[in-house]
Formats: sequence, C-alpha cells, structure tokens
Amino acid sequence: MDHVIVFMTLTFALLMFAWGRIRHDIVAFLSLFILIITGVIEPSSAYRGFGHPAVITVASVLVIGKALELSGLIDFLGRWVMKVGTGIPSQVFVLSLLVAAASSFMNNVGALAIMMPIAVHLARKSGHPPSFVLMPVAFASLLGGMTTLIGTPSNIIIGSLRADATGESFGMFSFTPVGIVLTVTGLLFLTFIGWRLLPGRVAPRSESNLFNIEDYITEVVVTKGSKVRGKSLGEFAVKPKIDMKILGLVRDNKRIHAPGPDTILKVKDLIILEIDASQLKDLIEDTGVKLLGGKKFRNGGEGTQSISIAEAVIMADSILVGRSASELGLESKYELNLMAVAHREKQMHNRLDDIILAVGDVILLQGRENTLHDTITSIGCLPLAKRDIRLGFKPKFTMALSIFAIAIILVVTNVLPVEAAFSMASVAMVLLKIIPLKEMYRSIDWSVIVLLGAMIPVGASLETSGGAAIISEAVMNLGGGLPPWVMIGTILTITMLITGLINNAATVLLMGPIAIGIANGLSYSVDPFLMAVAIGGSAAFLTPIGHQSNTLVMGPGGYKFTDYTRMGFPLSVLLIIIAVPLILWIFPV
Repeated sequence: MDHVIVFMTLTFALLMFAWGRIRHDIVAFLSLFILIITGVIEPSSAYRGFGHPAVITVASVLVIGKALELSGLIDFLGRWVMKVGTGIPSQVFVLSLLVAAASSFMNNVGALAIMMPIAVHLARKSGHPPSFVLMPVAFASLLGGMTTLIGTPSNIIIGSLRADATGESFGMFSFTPVGIVLTVTGLLFLTFIGWRLLPGRVAPRSESNLFNIEDYITEVVVTKGSKVRGKSLGEFAVKPKIDMKILGLVRDNKRIHAPGPDTILKVKDLIILEIDASQLKDLIEDTGVKLLGGKKFRNGGEGTQSISIAEAVIMADSILVGRSASELGLESKYELNLMAVAHREKQMHNRLDDIILAVGDVILLQGRENTLHDTITSIGCLPLAKRDIRLGFKPKFTMALSIFAIAIILVVTNVLPVEAAFSMASVAMVLLKIIPLKEMYRSIDWSVIVLLGAMIPVGASLETSGGAAIISEAVMNLGGGLPPWVMIGTILTITMLITGLINNAATVLLMGPIAIGIANGLSYSVDPFLMAVAIGGSAAFLTPIGHQSNTLVMGPGGYKFTDYTRMGFPLSVLLIIIAVPLILWIFPV
C-alpha cells in the first residue's frame, strides 16, 4: 500500500511543479507532509534531508560562486571579451564559451547575469539585435553546468543518488568526458546555426538603456507645474525625439476610451502610455508630468528617506506571476511602487496596477534604497540594476581562486568529501573578507535548499516502499528485451521534456530513483542511467520556464515562448543523438 501512496504523491508533485502556481519549495513540503501523515515516512527521519551532503554542497557552491564574482574574476575576463570582433558568430562563440566555462564552477544564473550587460553592449556596438546573442549565452550557461559535479545542483543530486545506490558518489570530473563533448557540440551549434533561428529584435535607441526590452507601459499624471497642462493630448503625443503611444486617459478615476487628439489635458489627468525605457526620463523632463508612483512610504529607520528605482525580471517562481500589483498589495505589504511594466503581450487595456504580470516581464519598481534589492528578490524577481564593468585586477582575485583550487584538489585526491571541502572553502572566503557575511547568506537560493531537503526523503521513499522494484519489474516485462541504448535514450528524452516544465533539481529528484530502479531491474550499472538523467536535467532548452537562465533573458531579449522551441528543439535532438552512444561508451552497462 505504501508504494501506491508514494506513486500518487510523486504524481501530485509533478503536476504541481508543472502547474507552477505554487512555489516549488512549498510543493516539496506538501509532498513530504503527505508521506508523513500517511505513515510512509517516520516523523523522526522526515527532516534528515536538510542535513544531506547534497544540500550542504549546493549551499557551499552558491557561496563560492558569489565570492568568485565579487573577487573580480569575471570582470577581469570581461576586458578580453570586449576585444571581440563585430561579427555575430564570433560574439556568440566567445560570450558563450566564457559563460559555459564560468558555469562549470559557479551558479549558472550568476554567470549569465554578470555577462548580460557585456553581451548587450557588444551587440549594440556592432549594430546587431541583442536577441541574437542573449538566448545563445543563456543556453551556454546550461551546457557549461553539465561538465562538473558542482556545475549545477542537479549534478550534485545525481552524485548523492549514486552514493546511496553504490556507496560512492560521482567524482568532481566524472561528468566531464560526456559534458565537455556536449558543451563543445552545443557551442558550435549556437555559433553557426542557433542564433540564425532567432528573430531579430529592434535594438534600443539609446545607449543609456542597458537591456533590449519591449517598451514600458506606464502612467504619468498631469500636475499644476506640467508644461502640457491646458494643451491638447495631440500636442502631448507629438514630442520631438520621443517615440511613444497613448493607450488611454483617466480623469476623475474614470477611463476615457479612445480619447481624441483635441482632448485638453487638465490637472490630475492620468495618461497611460507605451514608451521606450530610455526615453521615459526625457519625457518627464520635457513635459513636467509626474511618473505615477512616488508615493510616500511609512517612516522607518536609517536610510528610509532615500528612494531608489530599479528594473527587475519576473522569474518563474515569483509571487507576481498571474497576479496584479493591486491584488498583491505591493505598496502596503512590500513598500514597493510599480512604476512601469515592459509586458510581452501587446494588447493591454488595463490600468498599470491591474495588469496581470507574467514570467519574463521586466518591471520598474520604486522603494527604499537600503532595502530595495532584498525586497525585489524576496518576491521572486531578479534585479537588473546597471553594473559598471570593472576591468581592474583585484588583489583578492588570486586569493579567491587559490582557495577554490585547493578545495578542488582536496576533493579530486579524496582527502576530503566534496561537502566538507567546499563548506570549508566558503567559510574561508568569508573570514578573508572576499565575500561579506551578509552577502554569503544572500547568495544562497534558499528555495532550492528547501526543495532538496524536503524532496530527498520523498525520493528515497520510492525505494523503501518497494515502488522502485515495481517499476523495475514493469520495465523488465515491457522492454526487457530492448537494447540498452533505447532505455538510455528514453530516460534522457523523458527527463529533458520534464525539465522544460519544472525545476531541474526537482526533475532529477523524481527521475533519479526511477532510473536506478530500472538499472537494477535490468541488472545494469546505474552509472549510464544516472548520467542520462543528469544530462536531461541540464538540457532545459525547450521553454523559458525550465531554468532561471532562460527566464532571465526572456524580457531583456524580447523573446516569445515559441522562440525557445525554435532554437531549443534542434539543439535538444542533436544532444540526444550524441549523448546516448557517448554515455554508453564512457559508462558501459
């Protein structure tokens, strides 16, 4: 009976992950609670997953990655990248290569976020649409994560699953032979074919705008001091050097549909318009209108009088997805004012606070300067504040790299397990002030930590309940006579499809025990089956929601959902064709 409950719980988790309306860490907790209540998992052992080596390793790797970023490593390499030529293939190759290399040892999203401003600057400088560059670079961050044990949390999980099954984890570079071939193949595809499958978006008209986003939908209000007070809407709409589109007018809290150009603007009139982000400031200065927002916050502590504005991308697990600012109470609950929205959908007829927000939208938020960054991340968004590209060589760069290298050597030589070596390295970087203590805790993606801690015992219950044995027997009966490459290819393809819909860590936690059960049932080595899950879990190329790297470039690149499939599908097919024989050659059954 226990295995039936486990199967139903895993099905529930998969559906909830795919639905996406409930955060993945909460879904993981709900799944764990179900198994505790039904008696499948003993309460005394339910939370041991939070002390699992995989959880400690993931947290440590995130801290080390952030420390390497703060040390100036990527900025130093940026000086070399800025010398790349003007051709799109050369730019795509060099940027993708650098991001893939960085992603082998640090957080994929962190490596991508650092390189995005450089990628956009290079594209603009050469007169190319940034949309040709951003998605290939995002995909490169996923490819790079395939090459080492610490390249992505899913690889760390796979290593821990192998340790549970065989008594020994995968080594630091066990993934490298397969991962490096797939990464090189992927980079060549992105360089010579992939970017050509993407639509060219019109580049921004101003160098002051960091990202290539769609025009902002925003609201401005006519004040007593506005230069356009008493003038017609037509005169307001035709401003030299400012390209905008009037979407509506609100007067006395009533929407005037299709206001004519002869409509005279009055004080407190609210104008809804679409305008390029780079020209929003010019419009305000030229006309004297006021950007709606700017509401006073409650008095608080030190620094609360400093108000700042920041751009942010809405990520897949954000509380904003599918909801509006008024519904969430951004101002009252989070002390954030929604100033503008760069929405991917063109047909928008609602007031700013009533716009239903979606994954990949770029929003302009106003809040207290001393808490704005933390608040933005707390609601599931990624700040896109403009960075100064620091090209100097920092003294702590060598120190950070040395600590990291020592940790790798200790792991490779089997002196220390990976969780011990990397946790020591992360603490050393804090003690040596390479990364501030506050930044250390901020760098950890706690939703992933909770997901792992809760789902590890849920995945283990598949084995303890006898569910894995039942799956193995079913596979033996249905496909026991099939050659190994068919089984490996099937597992790889299924994992790849699932990771396009849900978090890749959750994907491998679900598919890993099944792969082990199938391998044991067929009396094969678990290694090729787990490696297939690892590769499939990293190959989230089909949708913008499969991985945070994909979501991150969606708004800035102006991409649509189908754009990912246009380039991601042929890349996925290519990787499957190469990966299956490669896995079986390096990890024989």
